[in-house]
Amino acid sequence: MANTASPSTPKRVDWAGLGWLLLFFWYFSGVTQALLLFSGTTGFAGFRDAFFLSTLWLVPVLLLPRFTRTTAAVIGLVLWAASLVGLSYFGIYRQEFSQSVIFVMFESNTAEAGEYFSQYFSVGLMLGLLAYTAVAVLLWTRIRPVTLRLRSRIPVAVLLLALNLVLPFYKQMVTQERNFADAAEKVQQRMEPAVPWQLVVGYRQYRQQLDNMQNLLAQNAALPPLQNLQDSSGQAPRTLVLVLGESTTREHMHLYGYNRDTTPNLDALAADKNLTVFQNVVTPRPYTIEVMQQILTFGDEEHPDRFLTEPSLMNLMKQAGYKTFWITNQQTMTKRNTMLTTFSQQTDEQVYLNNQRNQNASQYDEVVLPPFEKALQDPAPKKFIIVHLLGTHMDYRYRYPDTYQHFTDRQGAPAALSDDQVETYNFYDNAVRYNDFVVSSLIKRYSATTPNGFLLYLSDHGEDVYSSGNHDRLGRNEGAPTRPMYTVPFLLWTSPSWQAAHPRDLQAMAKRPYSSAHLIHTLSDLAGLSYAQYEPAKSLVNAQFTEATRWIGDPYRKDGLHAFDLLPQDTPAPAPQQVASSQQ
Repeated sequence: MANTASPSTPKRVDWAGLGWLLLFFWYFSGVTQALLLFSGTTGFAGFRDAFFLSTLWLVPVLLLPRFTRTTAAVIGLVLWAASLVGLSYFGIYRQEFSQSVIFVMFESNTAEAGEYFSQYFSVGLMLGLLAYTAVAVLLWTRIRPVTLRLRSRIPVAVLLLALNLVLPFYKQMVTQERNFADAAEKVQQRMEPAVPWQLVVGYRQYRQQLDNMQNLLAQNAALPPLQNLQDSSGQAPRTLVLVLGESTTREHMHLYGYNRDTTPNLDALAADKNLTVFQNVVTPRPYTIEVMQQILTFGDEEHPDRFLTEPSLMNLMKQAGYKTFWITNQQTMTKRNTMLTTFSQQTDEQVYLNNQRNQNASQYDEVVLPPFEKALQDPAPKKFIIVHLLGTHMDYRYRYPDTYQHFTDRQGAPAALSDDQVETYNFYDNAVRYNDFVVSSLIKRYSATTPNGFLLYLSDHGEDVYSSGNHDRLGRNEGAPTRPMYTVPFLLWTSPSWQAAHPRDLQAMAKRPYSSAHLIHTLSDLAGLSYAQYEPAKSLVNAQFTEATRWIGDPYRKDGLHAFDLLPQDTPAPAPQQVASSQQ
């Protein structure tokens, strides 16, 4: 008698049926991730993670093959509804949906939401979503049960769960030596590209960071105002602008003597007597958040916690009667950027332009130009505008459009670099050249309004892109600092009317050694503001300016501070120099 296989115990796996199942579940995450990948908006990681996370949905249909089509329909309906959010967002903004989007959504009122919907809803978008839905239904019709041997079902299900959940935790906690909370956060980040985790994880992270931000804002609101605040500029209408760059070292700027033509627009503006190029400014730390806690507050390397106990620059300007604006192309609501969002919420109006899930995504700084022009036109007599750029932040190739692909070969690059290093080196210089366009455009748009005031641009920190020593350093490392990590551009454009009312020889001050940790004193001086905490010796543009040690390093680590001027010109720094305990 011939052997016949029982339908419940097949001898062969229906690989085609399994493929249709996987394609169906992957479709709801994969389409959006594929669009992001092939549009050049993001890298491969999201596409990869979405594929692996989609295999989790095979577990219920493999365990209960009799209910395959019903189970797939229920799961598919949930995934479809969740995926419409991210797909629609990409269709409108060409960005990936993230917790930052959730933050902006909840910050918008009903009227604003209605305006957005009416502005961006289109027949093309609707037809695209209908076609997307039709393909999903078509894929569902191809689904059929895949029946494994009974004794194989549970091991396969356990394997899929282990590969997607247990193994990532193991890698984070054992290989990367992270604690459980940090490991959980990393695993959640890996899950974000896949639906519905994109919404679930995003909302959870949004709530967590929102709570942190509200606590910081409540703490800031309880601070007493600055004492004896006086404004020597009187009631004359004025507009003051602070442009904060990102990851741009002046050592890759032609304006500062670099051999490549990376700053053609700023070079041209430098001939204008209204632009002062300060030559010797450094940043205290090579990390954005830690720097902003000093640049925007009375905090510095010797008193790093003052950002929590004393008013900020935004508080100061509001107390002085300015209407304050914050326009940012930085990520809005992430664990690292919550402090930046907290600072932004201390202003009167905020414009958040970057809702990408990760930094390795195309997001060009020219998006700040329209809201900047709108802020300039605001009727408030006294305005203070902060513009925060994404600048030349790594990954450099995502910081400029194709039209700024200017440096493509070895010319002007260090001879010791490999081909891969030259490519990265060129990416960075192209990003610097694009940053030149953005910063110069801000200055030109500002000057075109015939303003009474000034515009100050500086970068938060620098970046070592094979610039020092043996040309083998890339990025930033506070434990092994090099000069390019700390040397930043510092440019001041002053309107003729403001210079006439506040005469000083700025060009004679351009070579003063200065740390941006004391920026609040320079800005106060430029604005004509004085108060109890103001120290003219810490103002770069004051006659009482006093040269002082420019501390760099981690102020929270024992012996963590050392003097920038002791850094060798072309080699990594030695062990940090010890400073007095009161300075740590």
